[in-house]
Amino acid sequence: MTPRKKLQGLVAATVTPMTPDGQINLSVIHQYVDYLVSEQNVKNVFVNGTTGEGLSLSIQERKQLAEEWVCQGKDRLDHVIIHVGALSLPESQELARHAAAVGASAIAVMAPFFFKPTNKDELIAFLQKVASEAPAIPFYYYHIPHLTGVKIRVEEMLDGIKERIPTFQGVKFSDTDLLDFAQCIKKNEREQFAFLYGVDEQLLSALAIGADGAVGSTYNYLGRKTNLMLQALAKPDLALARKYQFLTGEFLSFVIKLGFGVAQTKAVMTFVSGIPMGPPRLPLVGASEEFIVKAKAKLESIVWPDGD
Repeated sequence: MTPRKKLQGLVAATVTPMTPDGQINLSVIHQYVDYLVSEQNVKNVFVNGTTGEGLSLSIQERKQLAEEWVCQGKDRLDHVIIHVGALSLPESQELARHAAAVGASAIAVMAPFFFKPTNKDELIAFLQKVASEAPAIPFYYYHIPHLTGVKIRVEEMLDGIKERIPTFQGVKFSDTDLLDFAQCIKKNEREQFAFLYGVDEQLLSALAIGADGAVGSTYNYLGRKTNLMLQALAKPDLALARKYQFLTGEFLSFVIKLGFGVAQTKAVMTFVSGIPMGPPRLPLVGASEEFIVKAKAKLESIVWPDGD
């Protein structure tokens, strides 16, 4: 792994494989890494985030997953980012220390979401206390206000953040507020922060604004198609890039109407990759057989521009 390399391109928000009885299944992580690299051309991962059910896992489980992803990603993945956010500051700090100790490329933290910070200073104070426990590796803020309820604008947070968090390197921006995102890009003109967009169906819009890349669940199974979209945009062939974005949106629009979340993402990953991802952890419940049949048929019916 090359943790000093600027984070850009696609980052798969990994699901957490589980056994049928709901225990984490570390035995398939090696196969998972192989699949991402060889089948999806994705060499960056974001572990223990929302897609990975990180907040539903025990501290020990999160540590085991971090260790396994770092181990299996050695010399095969460019970046293994470990999400270490927690409601408890000491637990988040413990996870940060552990991630750094086992060789993670970077850590990320979402805002605490029960007792919430009410302004920029309170939020940065929390983030600084976590980041300071891993002073040798990059730190990313994970902005996901529709789940945390913390709607402090990222553009506002950037003012002076490097002085308070020296290891700050960027943001995983999982929100539809493209105005805030655009202001972040504009404010960052003299900095080297990475802004990674987290709403997969709007990625092309974010790239046009200046996103460095993206973190998302669909890159687990549509990474190769999304990479082709990035290549089309770079040519530039905007019409082709739009085709890829519209087709991704067509699939997501279809499954969202059926009810689409982490449990359903695990089901899609299972039938696309052939790797058993298992059930989600309660309170989430597994995808129905009806969902699996319909989602699989829809994905197989899409005719992509590359003919696949």
